[in-house]
Amino acid sequence: MSDLCVSIVSHGQGKIADLLLDDLDRRCSGLNVVVTKNIPEEWPVRDRRYPLLQIENPSAKGFGANHNQAFRRCDSSLFCVANPDIRLQADPFDDLKAAMGDPRVGLVAPLIVNPVGNLEDSARYFPTPSGLLRKVLGKGDGRFPIDPNRPSAVDWTAGMFMLFRSEAFAEIGGFDEGFFLYYEDVDICARLWKAGWKVILQPTVSVVHDARRASHTNPKYMRWHVSSMMRYFTKYLGRTPDISRMT
Repeated sequence: MSDLCVSIVSHGQGKIADLLLDDLDRRCSGLNVVVTKNIPEEWPVRDRRYPLLQIENPSAKGFGANHNQAFRRCDSSLFCVANPDIRLQADPFDDLKAAMGDPRVGLVAPLIVNPVGNLEDSARYFPTPSGLLRKVLGKGDGRFPIDPNRPSAVDWTAGMFMLFRSEAFAEIGGFDEGFFLYYEDVDICARLWKAGWKVILQPTVSVVHDARRASHTNPKYMRWHVSSMMRYFTKYLGRTPDISRMT
């Protein structure tokens, strides 16, 4: 049995998901993979060196529902959520696992860089209405300060690449499926902290993300984004964890 299960969801993105599956095949070992086709697509998922399970949804599910479904098909101590447009330049998992040496760490994530190597803002403070206003006014972007030399506890980390301790993921019930798209990552980090688990960024390892930013151009995605933001604020306003008390 592998100690690591990787969940990848394709929304008609088979060609780019194949690149990530190839990276996992070339660079990583000791894992199994669950690939979910969230919508019908002509994408023959090829066999790799690792065990690979394919799920085809009869109807589209949200981000959290897809990965929760994959988790129920895994039997491993670690569970990784990875966007299909992630690319690996090296095996990230050894350094990420090292941050799990503290048994209170429930989630660890790498640095995220764009294809030209610039650092993405993947670790942030929990959002607040005042923080969003400061961002709009250009007075701060909400990024969490990171120590480049050692793992750092952060409020939340973006969902394009997250490595969970399966025990922690199961204890809090996985992703809140009430968020169809956006803010699932903020929410699950808040719930981990509330349950006594740490959320850690490991700066010694990075993965590449080709960000699409669909919500900036597509009205449907923008509506989902705004709806998820309002749901999050209704759920947490004034009640987000103060991680300084827990680290």
